[in-house]
Amino acid sequence: MFQAASLSTASKPQFYRELVAQAQALLAGEHDRIANAANLAALAWQALPDINWAGFYFYDGHELVLGPFQGKPACVRIDLARGVCGAAASQRQTQVVPDVHAFPGHIACDAASRSEIVVPLVRDGQLLGVWDVDSPVVGRFDDADRHGMQALCQVYLDSLAR
Repeated sequence: MFQAASLSTASKPQFYRELVAQAQALLAGEHDRIANAANLAALAWQALPDINWAGFYFYDGHELVLGPFQGKPACVRIDLARGVCGAAASQRQTQVVPDVHAFPGHIACDAASRSEIVVPLVRDGQLLGVWDVDSPVVGRFDDADRHGMQALCQVYLDSLAR
């Protein structure tokens, strides 16, 4: 059984280094994309302060489809031309949105969400989906979160390799 340890909150980089180490331990030896996505979403949900949603959308070749997550029920399908998730997927660039109400085309799955970070999941040049985290706090995410979330997503992507 995996037991998450308390994480240092002295600095975001230190917090993310510890969270990444926990994710590596949690996903070690498992290669199933759904199982690892579910466990990573649960780990992030427990560890990240001031969030109200954390999870995956997987690309099915046409659109993003809801995967494992923690939080309120969410939008099931997202077109690549819509919202923060669609922007991250189509541009293949992490999106850090300080105020979702100022983002053109934002999809409001949870009215309480005020800021968002979305990391595209790309492996061997192929879009697999996105990692999406929302917060009820305006400006919750910054460059330290961008780097930390990208490192967390790399742990997930590495777990899929056989």
